[in-house]
Amino acid sequence: MGHMSALPGQSAGRKVLLAAPRGYCAGVDRAVIAVEKALEQYGAPVYVRHEIVHNKYVVKTLEKKGAIFVERTEEVPPGNIVMFSAHGVAPVVHEEAKRGRLATIDATCPLVTKVHKEAVRYAQEDYDILLIGHEGHEEVIGTSGEAPDHIQLVDGPEDVDKVEVRDPSKIVWLSQTTLSVDETMETVDALKTKFPGLVSPPSDDICYATQNRQLAVKQMGAEAELVIVVGSRNSSNSKRLVEVAKLAGAREAYLVDFADEIDEAWLEGVTTVGVTSGASVPEVLVEQVLEWLAERGYGDVEIVKAAEESITFSLPKELRRDLRAEAKAATEDTDA
Repeated sequence: MGHMSALPGQSAGRKVLLAAPRGYCAGVDRAVIAVEKALEQYGAPVYVRHEIVHNKYVVKTLEKKGAIFVERTEEVPPGNIVMFSAHGVAPVVHEEAKRGRLATIDATCPLVTKVHKEAVRYAQEDYDILLIGHEGHEEVIGTSGEAPDHIQLVDGPEDVDKVEVRDPSKIVWLSQTTLSVDETMETVDALKTKFPGLVSPPSDDICYATQNRQLAVKQMGAEAELVIVVGSRNSSNSKRLVEVAKLAGAREAYLVDFADEIDEAWLEGVTTVGVTSGASVPEVLVEQVLEWLAERGYGDVEIVKAAEESITFSLPKELRRDLRAEAKAATEDTDA
């Protein structure tokens, strides 16, 4: 059988599987736009408590525009605006902002807020709440802060042995929104074995975007020897995509912030490379990875589609109010 010649930039049989959906979720999109709009509306600096989203490139870009990222509310000088990141904050942080005479803009993802509300509701009904999540993650700190006396963290199935509750007939599980679906269910199953009376939240806490991105990677991992996930080290959902890829059958999976972090040695003996990105990753970084791969003979790109996404969230209410007021003032000026 004669050999078909590959197009320049493509080598026979080599291809890239590109995950869809990938990259920005609605909560991240909203948070990043909120910082940009706040800078336009109020001028620099706008202080942001914690990285607005867990992505190096996004944080650097917003810093250049005048955002100042702080770890503690006390670092913000009185009379300034402080914005809360997409991961959410504990109620004490709202108190700190009031004490420091700070105006606040809350860019918490609405899906995280939903988990906070569930925590409050179950605590009021005096449930023991088992929060499945990673210790020290901003989202977990925020959710735990809603009901510290009622919440204990369960960091994976191996943590289940340690769990003690007051009344096994009054316990509920909640979870961090960015975990791996399978791992969370494994933890839930282990908890149910120990506590058959465990209640599940009214809706699964793992967010649509986390779920969809993992689904696409599962489909890809079965076929790709190598999976490259674009995302930052402190991004929980990006790290989970690496794990999901390996479990799905990829021989290797790596997390990179930028194309220049890819090691050519990873391509040895690889015909199919899977590419995806975490929920806080701008598409430009994925495009650079695709260019890098194309230059090395992986120019043939096939989309692996796992879901349609059309969810959007409106901007934080504080911003909407001020933008409306400004628009109204502008129309009144023209009437005069």
